[in-house]
Amino acid sequence: MQPLIHGIALAFGLILPLGVQNVFIFNQGAIHKRFWNSLPAVITASICDTVLILLAVTGVSIFILKFEGLKFAMFLIGFLFLIYMGWLLWRATPEVNFKEDNPFSGKRQVLFAASVSLLNPHAILDTIGVIGTSSLVYSGTDRWIFTMACISVSWIWFFGLAMTGRKVRKIDKNGRFLQKINQFSALIIWGMALYLLTKI
Repeated sequence: MQPLIHGIALAFGLILPLGVQNVFIFNQGAIHKRFWNSLPAVITASICDTVLILLAVTGVSIFILKFEGLKFAMFLIGFLFLIYMGWLLWRATPEVNFKEDNPFSGKRQVLFAASVSLLNPHAILDTIGVIGTSSLVYSGTDRWIFTMACISVSWIWFFGLAMTGRKVRKIDKNGRFLQKINQFSALIIWGMALYLLTKI
């Protein structure tokens, strides 16, 4: 029971703060007419978190970050993706997003969700420094219970976040609030991009 509670509490504490990943998932839930249209982003983010957590627990991610060239490439590509995604969000309106030429189609959702998940140094450092380290206190079955608890929180959180965005869309009939969310999201994402720039 202890590794289960520990994993749930730790994962929830790490995933709760407002960041690029959360903003993007919420936004996709809000701008699509049907919830299932936002599933590419939700499922991609959940899978990416699952991969990061598994890598952290097995220690592979620590090995990867030893290569300075790989770290530099990750930060640079992440910076460019965030700038582009912020630009799309800033200029988008709910009316534009509902058209078939939606800039956040299924393929683009997968691309952006993967980029803000796998190219996000905060997410990587959180999984390595916190989840990976915390998992070391357990062994055998307890370690896998802890790991699965962390993974389960990610999946539940992203689905819930997209559903919350959809509820906001139902309340916001004229789309003005969603447009403000788009612009606020863009500012957050650009802020994260500038932060990455200082790390390159």
